[in-house]
This record gives sequence, structure tokens and C-alpha cells, in this order.
Amino acid sequence: MENFDPRLYGARWANMYDEFHKGLMDDEGAVAALATLAGDGPVLEFGVGTGRLAVPLARRGVEVVGVDVSPEMLAKLREKSSAVTVVEADMTTVSLEREFSLAYIAFNSIFALDTQQAQVELFRNAAAHLRPGGRFVLETVVVRPPSPDRGKLAVADIELDRMTLVGGKHDPVTGQHKGMWLVLEPDGPKFFPISGRDVSHFEMDLMAQLAGLDLESRWADWKQSPFTAKSELHISTYRKP
Repeated sequence: MENFDPRLYGARWANMYDEFHKGLMDDEGAVAALATLAGDGPVLEFGVGTGRLAVPLARRGVEVVGVDVSPEMLAKLREKSSAVTVVEADMTTVSLEREFSLAYIAFNSIFALDTQQAQVELFRNAAAHLRPGGRFVLETVVVRPPSPDRGKLAVADIELDRMTLVGGKHDPVTGQHKGMWLVLEPDGPKFFPISGRDVSHFEMDLMAQLAGLDLESRWADWKQSPFTAKSELHISTYRKP
């Protein structure tokens, strides 16, 4: 997993991403909330993937630009809709030379960046693409303190002719993780590697400050439930002054 190429994730996942993630997240709630936050302005999604959120947002009449490093993921998005403008690029460095009312990154995708510096650059790049008063929204699981056990393997799913295992290791010093989804089927195993760095909501607040953004709200879900010590998910919204 040394020198992990982030494009490998999309190359391996693209053909089954939608099937695997169907019903896993609150897509309907996310789209409704994002459409409200966008107002009348255009929207920029970092890590757009196959368009799980971008496509239904565009169906609502929202102008959406989606950035992703994976050509395979973007090809799947294009099969679904031509209403989303797609850009194949690194989300930390892409420059679109226009401003948006809303930028967002969903479903832990900031964790795909493998260093703190890259995550800070994402915040700065989001801020650079926002018009005054614009918002940057992130959705991730709540990162808990690492346990002494730095490796794990678990059964994620069992079907008649398929078993899905997930395993990984976490470095408590750097926050970096390396993992694998392993799908066992009669025609042989399929490997879906993942790599990146966990980042807590506390750390995101500091990254936002470095990018010149202010924390506006933090919810436990897309329905705006209060964020508490028991929350497993957070939706954090930062605003450009």
C-alpha cells in the first residue's frame, strides 16, 4: 500500500459502487438539505464519484459541477446524466476560475486524502471557489480515539454465493489508515483497497480557520438533528465571510 494511487479506488469500485452503496446513506435527505443550502447559486462537489448526490441535485434544477480524480467513476456519472458538468482533476488543486454558493464533500471522502496538508489544501481550495457568504459542507463519520488494537477484520455481508470482508489498520500517530474490502465469489476474489487519513470534526474546525471559513452549524444527520456525544455522523457547514 506504499505510494497508494487514489485513482485505483475509482478504477476498482466504479462498476459496483452504486450497487454496493445503495441505501447505505440518506441520499434523499442529503439532496434536500444541499439544495436548500445552495439557494440560487451553482454547486461544486468534490469527489463526485458516480453522481450519487450530484445527479438528483441536477434533476432539481441546481447547476452542479463535479470534480473527481477517477475517469472510471466519471464515466458512470455521464451514463446517468448529462446535466452535471464533470471535471477530472485533483480536488485539492483544481482551479475552475468561477465562484459557487455551495461546495461540499460527502460520505467520508475527505478521508481519502492521505495527509493533513492535503486536507488543509482542500479546505483552502473550497474557500477559493466560494463567493462571499458561500458555504462548504462536509459529511463524515465521527472519528473516535484509536484503540490499542491497530488492525481488524470483519464480515460486512454474507449472501448465498458471496461474502464480503473488510479489514484495515490505523496508525494512531498520523491518523492514516490502510484497508481492503474483499469480495469472495465463485469466480474468484475481488480486492478493493482504500487508503487515507481520518480527520476529526475538531481538526476540521481548525482547518476551516486556516482557510478563512467560520463554523456555521453542525448536525448529527441531514435532517438537522442536534449533534451530541452519542452522534455517529456529523454534517459540518462552514461559511465564507
